[in-house]
Amino acid sequence: MAGPPPSLPSPSSLHGLYRRARDQWLFQLGPSEAGAVTLTMRRVFIVPTRPGLAFAGLLLLMLIGALNYNLGLGFALTFFAGACAVADMYQTANNLARLELAPGRAAPVFAGEEAQFELHLHNRGKLARYAVWLGFQADGEPRQVTDVAAGGASTVRLSAATTARGWLEAPRIRLVTRFPLGLFRAWSYWRPALKVLVYPAPELPARPLPSSGAASEDGHGTVGLDNFAGIRSYQPGDPMRHLAWRQIARHDPALGGQLVTKHFDGGAVAELCLDFAALPAQLDLELKLSRMARWVLEAEQRALPYTFRLAQHEYGPALGDAHQAACLRALALFGMEGGA
Repeated sequence: MAGPPPSLPSPSSLHGLYRRARDQWLFQLGPSEAGAVTLTMRRVFIVPTRPGLAFAGLLLLMLIGALNYNLGLGFALTFFAGACAVADMYQTANNLARLELAPGRAAPVFAGEEAQFELHLHNRGKLARYAVWLGFQADGEPRQVTDVAAGGASTVRLSAATTARGWLEAPRIRLVTRFPLGLFRAWSYWRPALKVLVYPAPELPARPLPSSGAASEDGHGTVGLDNFAGIRSYQPGDPMRHLAWRQIARHDPALGGQLVTKHFDGGAVAELCLDFAALPAQLDLELKLSRMARWVLEAEQRALPYTFRLAQHEYGPALGDAHQAACLRALALFGMEGGA
C-alpha cells in the first residue's frame, strides 16, 4: 500500500530559504563586521542600467544593419562601441572593488534627533574613485556621494532617525556607482559594527528642579546661586561661567598670572539631588527618565552641582561634561541588558 504523498514545502518556508540564500551567500549580508573591511570583487555586484540596455539594443541594430548591407565600417563601429561598453563594465566594478571601509565615531543623541554615523573610505590603489554613492539600504537609493583620491581617504556621515532610548546599531549600508559612462550599475553592502547611544528625550515642558535641605532666600525652596563673596584661584571643575574675566583681563600682579573664579558664599542655595526613587510612582517609566534627563541638562546649564541617583548608580555632587555623560548614559540604558 502506497504511503501518503510527500508534503510540499510551504511558500513561507521557501521564501525564508530564499532570503537566507540571498542575504548570507549571494549578497554577503551577515552580521555586523568589526573593524576595517575591504570590498573584494566577490562582494561587488553589477547589472546594466536602462541606458545600458538601450545601448545594447542600439548595438544590435547596428550589427544587423552591418550584416544586411555588408558594411565593413559598420562592423568596425559596432565592435568598437561594444568594446567601450565592456571597458565601462570593468571600470564600473573596479570603482568599488578594493575600497577599504572603516567605521568612525557616533556621538550620542537624544531620542527624536538624528543619529550621525561617521564612515571612512580609504583608497589604497593608484586610481581615484569617483561618484561613490552611500546610503542605508532601508532608505532606498543612496543620497550621499563622495570621491576618493588615489592613496587618499574620504569621510561620509549618514543620518538615521531615532525614536527610542538605548543603543541604535547602524543599519546596513549600500554603496552604489555608475561611473564612468552610466551603462552599468555596481553596488555592494556593508554592515559596520557601529552604534550610537540614544538618551531619553528631555521632558517638555520642563518641571522645576527639585531641592532639599536649606531653603533659598526667597523662601520658595528653589535652586539658585549664592551671594557673591569674592574671587579665588581656579580649581578643576569650576564652571567656565564663573571665571572672573575682568580681573584676568587686567593682568593684576597680585594674581600671579593665574586664572581666578568668582566665589559665592552664604546658604542661599538648597542642595540639589536628582533622585529617581523620589519621583511620583504613578508616572510612566519613560516620562520619569525624560524628566531626569531634563533636570540634568538644566542643572548643567545653570552650573549647579547636583547628585544623581538611579537604581545602583549614584554620582556626585559634581558638575561637568563627564558627570553629565555618566548620568545620561545611566538613563539611556536603564532597565536594558547591560544597563542599569
